[in-house]
Amino acid sequence: MATLSAEIFKSAKLVVLKIGSALLVKNGSLREAWLQSVAKDVMALKGQGKGVLIVSSGSIALGRGVLGLQGDLPLEQSQAAAAVGQIRLARAYQGALQPHGIETAQVLLTLEDSQNRRRYLNTRATLNALLALGVVPIVNENDTVATDEIRYGDNDRLGAQVASLIGADVLVLLSDVDGLYSADPRKYPDARHFGLVEQITHEIEDMAGDIGSAGASGGMRTKLMAAEIAMKAGCAMAIAKGDGLRPVQALQNGAPCTWFKAADDPGSARKRWISAMKMAGMVTIDAGAARALRGGSSLLPAGVRAIAGDFGRGDPVEIRDEAGDLVAKGLVGYSADEAREIIGVKSAEIEARLGYAGRSALIHRDDMAI
Repeated sequence: MATLSAEIFKSAKLVVLKIGSALLVKNGSLREAWLQSVAKDVMALKGQGKGVLIVSSGSIALGRGVLGLQGDLPLEQSQAAAAVGQIRLARAYQGALQPHGIETAQVLLTLEDSQNRRRYLNTRATLNALLALGVVPIVNENDTVATDEIRYGDNDRLGAQVASLIGADVLVLLSDVDGLYSADPRKYPDARHFGLVEQITHEIEDMAGDIGSAGASGGMRTKLMAAEIAMKAGCAMAIAKGDGLRPVQALQNGAPCTWFKAADDPGSARKRWISAMKMAGMVTIDAGAARALRGGSSLLPAGVRAIAGDFGRGDPVEIRDEAGDLVAKGLVGYSADEAREIIGVKSAEIEARLGYAGRSALIHRDDMAI
């Protein structure tokens, strides 16, 4: 396991850590010493040249402690607890990471941010900008406005969606269990532990009971759902025991865990996903732009000759040359009406044409499958 974990981490450029409520909060109070140890893990990862993003539960659990709320909560009280807890959660991460020279940012997401293509692109651009600036984004569901029983589903799946969104190489679900077992190890001590899963079969799904913790909303089934999302996105995922100090260091050094290993890298998986979409329109480009795209460049408005279709920002479109040959498919950064306004326009002139500052690329290379 030490060799496998070391191998996966060595090649990773972007790591997402998902931290569950049961690890971060105990009896309504923050586990400060534990969080400070995680901050050292984050510092170590960044010292290895990796970008780090944290998906953290805990706002409701912290808020419950502050407000003295007990038992099952109705939706409005859960949202109130989240509102109180989110401030404390953000402050806790800032306090833990800032002494190491690491800036943090709070990002609150809802399910719509990953389902609506326009918001998907906006969220992706914001997170990538933060990561490029060396910031560690702290992501949580916006539980103060979520109405589907307060849950995205759970933060395991939110972690996988975020890892997919930003093209992460590794997702680590820090939990109170050290991986997948053939049965609940707390009930069946002889249950078999799985160190590596390369395909999630019906047999694997049947092994997952609903193992959860007090104060947490996820179980093993949701972790397998997260693994499916991550693997399809080309992201390796680990379920690892995280209640001890320096849990990421322990994982890198070979602590027991279950790795769900993706067949593709994130870039290839994303391109395959884009290619499989139903196209909403077409962009015709000149020969120079076609050469630039094949060389790995983004599509700039200056190389565009025509726009067909009625698409919105974030919709998938075909990119064809003037002979009608397919060059690429991609997620467009402007609506069809906006795109028509900037056909053939240099990037520096987009603001004058549209009346507001826009993106320099019509379709970014990261959102394109050649």
